[in-house]
Amino acid sequence: MTPTQTVRELQVSPVADSVDLPIDKPVLPAALSRFLSGLLQRLLPWAVPVGLIVLWQIASSQGWLSTRVLPAPLEVIKAAWTLTVSGELWTHVKVSAGRALAGLAIGGGLGLLLGLLTGSVRLFETLLDSTIQMVRNIPALALIPLVILWFGIDESAKLFLISVSVFFPIYLNTFHGIRNVDPGLIEMGRTYGLSRWQLYKQIILPGALSSILVGLRFSLGLMWVILIVAETISAQAGIGYLTMNAREFLQTDIVLVGILLYALLGKLADLFAKGLERYWLRWHPGYQTP
Repeated sequence: MTPTQTVRELQVSPVADSVDLPIDKPVLPAALSRFLSGLLQRLLPWAVPVGLIVLWQIASSQGWLSTRVLPAPLEVIKAAWTLTVSGELWTHVKVSAGRALAGLAIGGGLGLLLGLLTGSVRLFETLLDSTIQMVRNIPALALIPLVILWFGIDESAKLFLISVSVFFPIYLNTFHGIRNVDPGLIEMGRTYGLSRWQLYKQIILPGALSSILVGLRFSLGLMWVILIVAETISAQAGIGYLTMNAREFLQTDIVLVGILLYALLGKLADLFAKGLERYWLRWHPGYQTP
């Protein structure tokens, strides 16, 4: 083949298909998608409450709901703003929060202590657990007449009711948390020569902490429920006093402010418990952010 023929064949031969070069995909759409997905997950739980409030406002503005039965959301917001500006709202919130936290400290601390004792020592379980389980079946509200006879209508009665209500969830979850710790881990700790205190600190308490925090979370919710009832026992301050006083004057908007305050404080307490779980159990695979 002559050079001239070779050149002619190259000139008439089809051009090779072009090769697609790898092109980096834009990062922004993926990042934007993750951001929107995270934002949607944060906003989605608020969809139902916001929707109900919108329907509530529409029903009130159209006259479908009587303002004496259920004031419009805007009227409730105005009442809350008036109470906030005057400082009256914060006074009642501080009193109620103080009662709730004091009752939680007393009842929760005692429940944690007895839960650790009965969960760790069989003798204490034999002596105490059966009696505690019997008392647990008595509703806290059924004790109100007896509590008034014992403590009267002062702060002691309210603290007693809150303490009793939060005691049992923390006690039960602490007891079961201690008992559900893997015995193999305890035996391994003993093999490595850990003392009893080191076993508690490094194995038993971390193993039971998840259950203990569940009890705390449940107690935080129950605490506000019992506080509502406790503050109706001749209270002179607090959210319960605010709502009961508003009821006497048919101020339904202020009554709703008090109810929403209880709901808000309960939600904040639940978020606080979740934060404790994420912080103290950050080593646990079930609480790690993927």
